[in-house]
Amino acid sequence: MDLTGIHHLTAITANASANKRFYTDTLGLRLVKKTVNQDDTSAYHLFYADGQATPGTDLTFFDWPTARERRGTHSISRTGLRVAEGSLDFWAGRLADEGLTRGEITTLDGRATIDFEDPEGQRFRLTGDDTGVVHPWGRSPVPSEHQIRGLGPITISVPTLDPTRTVLTKVLNMREARDYASPDGIGQVHVFEMGSGGAAAELHVAVQPDLPVARQGAGAVHHVAFRTPDLASIRDWARHLTEFRIASSGEVERYYFRSLYFREPGGNLFEIATDGPGFAVDEPMDALGEGLALPPFLEDRRAQIEADLKPLD
Repeated sequence: MDLTGIHHLTAITANASANKRFYTDTLGLRLVKKTVNQDDTSAYHLFYADGQATPGTDLTFFDWPTARERRGTHSISRTGLRVAEGSLDFWAGRLADEGLTRGEITTLDGRATIDFEDPEGQRFRLTGDDTGVVHPWGRSPVPSEHQIRGLGPITISVPTLDPTRTVLTKVLNMREARDYASPDGIGQVHVFEMGSGGAAAELHVAVQPDLPVARQGAGAVHHVAFRTPDLASIRDWARHLTEFRIASSGEVERYYFRSLYFREPGGNLFEIATDGPGFAVDEPMDALGEGLALPPFLEDRRAQIEADLKPLD
């Protein structure tokens, strides 16, 4: 029983309208689902992805009016986005033109990368990666050859390695592949692989005991989700976690996928999510994200939910 890679990553924004503009206009991602947080329907849950809303490309945001995060350990500290190896010069220029905080193109863990932050301080790393199938979005302002291909690797920060390593390798069946020095000079980073490996299926664990404990807020990551194929496998994972006496949410119906949630020993929230049924279950593929989508169990509350939401445009 193996996880196959990164499924999605969910972060926090305090400004949904500005968030939508940045991720569609600047990063060129497709808004594939405009819905609400199913546990807090006063908040948008916005999903951005590639042209086909492929699992492993979903970058999502909860819209919560909150202060900026306090950075530190016990956190999902940097989100990797994969682009073609030859696209980093394009992105360096585009990010500079937008006046964003960014680093220089460098080689990290054997791959060309460039770090940057979104307007709320969300930390990203563009990584050159020519592997896998690409699904460009025809209406993106970014040329198809330079568009973001998907997520990965994802970096988490923990104060000590061994408890997290045990869960990753003994429970989640990841493989510890290698390590490298953190580019900020704070700690060593250990690389864990899922499935067939590669940038789309790696979790990087930075061991940083001298950092303060992080506090979530705008610019922080809420959780990271890993891929499993189907309903049978999510139920297998729920039983598996129980056998290891790891407390979890159990199976949760998210309509677009099934999920379960648990915290690893470093305090980070992990999710395991199914690849299907996907975002086209309630909207045509060519019209994803154009209206407010609600799962059937919220549909009878649509009028009140819409009244409580701020306009996005």
